[in-house]
Amino acid sequence: MKIQLKKLEDTDKFAKIFAKKIKQTGAFVCLYGDIGVGKTTFTKSVAKYIGVEENVTSPSFVILNEYHSGELPLYHFDLYRLETEGVKTIAQELDEYSIGKVLTFVEWAEFSNVELPKDRIEMRFKYIDEEEREVDVLACSPKYEKILQELKNEYTNL
Repeated sequence: MKIQLKKLEDTDKFAKIFAKKIKQTGAFVCLYGDIGVGKTTFTKSVAKYIGVEENVTSPSFVILNEYHSGELPLYHFDLYRLETEGVKTIAQELDEYSIGKVLTFVEWAEFSNVELPKDRIEMRFKYIDEEEREVDVLACSPKYEKILQELKNEYTNL
């Protein structure tokens, strides 16, 4: 499904609905897209709507940020600076962070040279222009198909 985000407020609305839909189950979410396209902005907004109190920042230099103050634990990975061998060393961890009622975001998932967990949501952010973005959202397993359909219905009916 494709979601049009015409301005920053749309990203926040989309994040609010997404947070509401995954609060009960958690999710493993792979984020793709160019620098500055909105991956971290989306993650920060979702964090806000699940009640994370800490300042959510990009994990570019630390690989993983953890937040435990919200309604479910949030794990925020960034694979951008990892070389091929570096991604291999955290492959098992990525699997572990996909189990249970947790929310895991993996930015720069396109740099993964290992198989990502099968139960995942993929979000591909694209620039349309300076303010507008398009997000292509895919449920890679039946576990998330219903959630994404509800998400699309609720977002398009705003």
